[in-house]
Amino acid sequence: MAGIAFSDRRFWAFAIGVIAVTVGVVLHLPMFWMGKSMGFRMAGMPMDSGMIWGMGLIIAGVGVAAYGLLPRGLSQQMAASSEIEVAAPEDAPLSWAHWRLMAVLVVALIIDIMKPASLGFTIPGMIREYGIPRATVSLVPFFALCGTVVGSFVWGWVADIYGRKASILLSAVMFVGTSICGAMPSLAWNIGMCFMMGAAAGGMLPVTYALLAEMMPSRHRGWSLVLVGGLGAVGGYAAASLIATWLEPIFSWRILWLANLPSGLMLVLLGGLIPESAKFLMARGRVAEAQKVMAAFGSAVRKVAAAEVTRRAATALSGRAFAGKLAALSLIAICWGLVNFGLLLWLPAELVARGYSMKVSSGLLASSALIALPTVFLVAWIYHAWSTKNSLIVAILVTLAGLGGVLWLDQSGGGSPVLPVALLIVGSNAIIAMLLPYAAESFPLRIRGRTTGWIAACSKLGGVMAQILSIMAIVPTLGTSAWLIALPTSLSLLLLWRYGKETRGRDLRDLDPSAEART
Repeated sequence: MAGIAFSDRRFWAFAIGVIAVTVGVVLHLPMFWMGKSMGFRMAGMPMDSGMIWGMGLIIAGVGVAAYGLLPRGLSQQMAASSEIEVAAPEDAPLSWAHWRLMAVLVVALIIDIMKPASLGFTIPGMIREYGIPRATVSLVPFFALCGTVVGSFVWGWVADIYGRKASILLSAVMFVGTSICGAMPSLAWNIGMCFMMGAAAGGMLPVTYALLAEMMPSRHRGWSLVLVGGLGAVGGYAAASLIATWLEPIFSWRILWLANLPSGLMLVLLGGLIPESAKFLMARGRVAEAQKVMAAFGSAVRKVAAAEVTRRAATALSGRAFAGKLAALSLIAICWGLVNFGLLLWLPAELVARGYSMKVSSGLLASSALIALPTVFLVAWIYHAWSTKNSLIVAILVTLAGLGGVLWLDQSGGGSPVLPVALLIVGSNAIIAMLLPYAAESFPLRIRGRTTGWIAACSKLGGVMAQILSIMAIVPTLGTSAWLIALPTSLSLLLLWRYGKETRGRDLRDLDPSAEART
């Protein structure tokens, strides 16, 4: 598969870029190690020449790697791509290639999601080291989430140009480069690096879903997307909390960012196991290679007439059903962002403020994430075997139960946070695991990419809104936060019940214009 990825690209340039970025990160480590006697506190330390040269190598390396991944004959490829559709037959069996792809993409999503999940565990350490209020430190997750919003839009465009596999590889190279956030001696540098980290991470989930949706047979599409997304989400949070539990007491909060170096390089190596999109290969005229990929995944290709492409693009987006469905899913995404990038990010600092040590609070959150892990398989099964719409409704209800548990925790003034946090993690991760697959199955092909991208951006928008409150120093108490998030979450539940459609068993390739209009 590696040969397929680089047959019309410049592998030498990509390899040089990866080496340059890695060397650039390593040049920052001596300064980090110099702070060992001070608990790895680097605030106010001057940047040495090695760090400056390292930053230059990282910037140049990312550019060279991007050049190496850029395919030749770009304009012809993009024109041809719009006239090609690739999909597996409805009843195609799952092969070893499908299972291997799912396993690799789960690891990729764990590595991707642990980056923003680490934000909450770094905030208490930043407050102590820089001696600044929580409102100021909140600029770090705010700009990181702004980066993910930008990435949600940009990476879809990048994937169309570079291909799905190459986009994941380029994102991994950027992950490696942003690990220097852990060696930055000032908050301003941390903010800049976190924005770049967010931009690198923002598009991984949509690109992964797009690749899976193209490779998986229709009969297995729903549960496989939910399973991969759910394991990636829970695994990412568990990985971040375990690193915080085991390594942060030794190497300080900075280790959570420096972990991007080995994890990003791991993702680059795993890229060799990710197949290139058959549609991308066909558009490039690499028919023999595309046929090998389609044979492995049981896919088929068909040409779409130019008139059909034009008709799809020109169809208007209107109707109460469309507006209600989009509003419901957008609000669900915003509420998920408020929970995941608001409440769960605030929890470590809140637990520390209540007298827990950072190690104990990280351990409690890690326990909650591990409790939630087995439920991912149940979520994937009920989405596939029971009901797509009702499964999403149940996930929202579990999230509301978790919010109720947080409210009880706040009002009681004691008790273990494990169960309420576990319910929040189970519910919120089930929501994000099902939301984008459900959105992809709920809208016609001509607008599927735009609507799914919009909903993905809304999931980050909720986090941006939460961090604005932090920056303004008006972070509400846990109980008030739970109430404020529960109200729009309840409204999204009603909208989904009214406008959501059951998508289980539907073959989306068979949706004709008249059927789409009735959706």
